Formats: sequence, structure tokens, C-alpha cells
Amino acid sequence: MGNSLHLAEDDETLKDADRDNPTHKGRTRAKDADLQVYGIQDVAQELGLTLRTLRFYEKEGLIAPQRVGSTRAYSRREIGRIQLILRGKRLGFSIKEIKEFLDLYDADPEHKEQMERLIARIRERLVDLKKQRSALDLTIDELTTIEVEAMAKLQR
Repeated sequence: MGNSLHLAEDDETLKDADRDNPTHKGRTRAKDADLQVYGIQDVAQELGLTLRTLRFYEKEGLIAPQRVGSTRAYSRREIGRIQLILRGKRLGFSIKEIKEFLDLYDADPEHKEQMERLIARIRERLVDLKKQRSALDLTIDELTTIEVEAMAKLQR
């Protein structure tokens, strides 16, 4: 599955979830629609997640896989949502923030509010990351100075 997904969910994003990897094993067809679905183990393996993580996302309301009996069945749409969750986590967003973005997608067909909130959160995140980078640069400089001083003392 591709990593070229955007945090803002769209039809192309959801199509990418299946198109990028046509070799899924364990595919089944839903009876009521011509919709491919995947089992929890296949999704977990493909995305490098644990079953527990997928169940957590479901419990938190981030995804809602179909049920075929007692088996979870993940559609391409759910896989796309999981990829968006993972991207949001990589970018440093909390589960609560990611859920907010996904909920806005479902509630706002034009995605205007979603984009406005996303831009605001991105700006906040950038400010935080720049502060962290500044603190890291200071720490690196200080450690480098201490290293040079310690090496000089050893050579005396």
C-alpha cells in the first residue's frame, strides 16, 4: 500500500489503499455489494500493525469495519482511513485530533471546515517542532563543547 496519502481524505486516497497492492490474500466479496473486503490479519500485516492496534482504532471510533458474522471485514475505505490515521500519528497529531479530522470529513461534504482546522493544527505543530529543533540544536552544541573540552583534558 502506498504512503502517498494525504491527511485530508478524498476518493483518490481511498482508491490508493487497494490499487497500490493488488496481491492481498484472504479477499472476500461482500454479498450485498461488489466490494472487496480484507480480514483483520491481512490488514494488520499489510500495514505493519498489531491486531490490538486495529481493535483500539475501532474502539476509539476511528474506523468501523463491517462484520461478517464475528469476523471484522475491512473495506478499501477503512484501509484508507487507517492509512490516514498512521500518517496523522507520524506527523505528531493525537488520536483525538485525528478523530476530529475524520469526523469533519464525514460531516462536511465540501471539507472546508476540515481544511481550516487542519491548517490551524499544522501551524500549531510547526511552532512546536521549531521550538523542539531549537532546543535540540542548543543541546547538540552544548554536548559538542563538553566533548571537545573532555578530549582536550584527556590529551594533557
